[in-house]
Amino acid sequence: MQDLSSEKSQAAYEINNRLFFRFFQAANTLHTKGTQSLEDFGVTTQQWSVLGALSRPQAKGGMSVNELSRFLLVSRQNLAGLLGRLERDGLVEKATSEEDRRSRKVKLTAKGEELWTKLADPIHAFYDQALKGFSFDDRLAFIHFINLLQKNMSQL
Repeated sequence: MQDLSSEKSQAAYEINNRLFFRFFQAANTLHTKGTQSLEDFGVTTQQWSVLGALSRPQAKGGMSVNELSRFLLVSRQNLAGLLGRLERDGLVEKATSEEDRRSRKVKLTAKGEELWTKLADPIHAFYDQALKGFSFDDRLAFIHFINLLQKNMSQL
């Protein structure tokens, strides 16, 4: 006869494995389907995340590369290439910080703001379709649990 705690441990292992596998699949689907939703605009999901971060009211004056890296949870190396392409396309610019003339901030250009405005409807349609069947409360709970998961993983 198998120990009950052993059965619970095995069940927890299987649930944990399934949960993280589904999370991985959802991230891959976001990358694939999100890119398809934005391909008419020539924007990748990674560019979408940078433009979204910089479009927030609290980022109006720009963000340092370090701030942007921390906010998006990506390495500076990955962000550097991405920012280089966005800068080349005239969507972002690096400007001298008003607080510290020695540092530079990344901010949306007028062209970047215009693109972000054009992306709003397709992005919101994507969100609505992806979250179909989620109530408002479900969405809030989902945010809570993803935040908790991310916090726990960042402490590993």
